[in-house]
Amino acid sequence: MKVIGLAGGAGCGKSAVAQELAKREGIARVDLDKVAWGTYRPRSPTYWRLVSRFGEGILDADGAIDRSRLSEIVFSDERALTDLDGIIHPVVIDRLRVIIRAEEARGTRILLVEGALLGSSPHVDRSLFDVVLWLEVSKETRQRRLQTAGREQHVVRTLPEPRSKEVIRINAEGTIAQTAERVLSTIEAL
Repeated sequence: MKVIGLAGGAGCGKSAVAQELAKREGIARVDLDKVAWGTYRPRSPTYWRLVSRFGEGILDADGAIDRSRLSEIVFSDERALTDLDGIIHPVVIDRLRVIIRAEEARGTRILLVEGALLGSSPHVDRSLFDVVLWLEVSKETRQRRLQTAGREQHVVRTLPEPRSKEVIRINAEGTIAQTAERVLSTIEAL
C-alpha cells in the first residue's frame, strides 16, 4: 500500500482532491483534522493537557474544547501554536499508525492522508509516507475557494514552507478534477 500525504494551506484543495480520488477503487482517505479533533474528546489525556496549557477559557458550556476559542489563542501567539502542535501532533501520528495498519489489512492500494502541516511540522514521522505532496495555489485561488466554502476566516492563515526535501510540489490551480489527475499521475510514477 502507498501512503500519500496531501499537505498545503487552507484552500489549496487537499480535501476536495482526496474526496475525488477516494471515489476510485482501492483508494481511501483520512482527514487528520478529524483525527486530531477526536484526540481531545472530554476527559481524554489530550483534553487535560490542553486545558492545563490553555486554561478553562477554551471550553464550551458543555465542557468540551471549543475549537474557535482555541484557534483564537493559538493563531495569535506563535508560542501557543507551537505548544498546541507539540500536544496534538504526536497523538495524531500514533493514531495514524493504527489507521495505516487497518487500511493495509483492508487491502487499500493507496491511502491519502490529508494534513495541512504534513510537510512542515517537526512532529510528523515522514517515514510513514511514501511521499508528501504539497499542493500549491495562488493567493487569489485560495481566497476564491475559501469564500466559496464559507471559510473566509482561513484566508489569513499561512503555513511555513515544507521542511522536507522529499516533499513534491503539485500545481493545484485549475479544477479539482485536473489537480486530482496530477496527484494520481505523481503517485503512479512513484
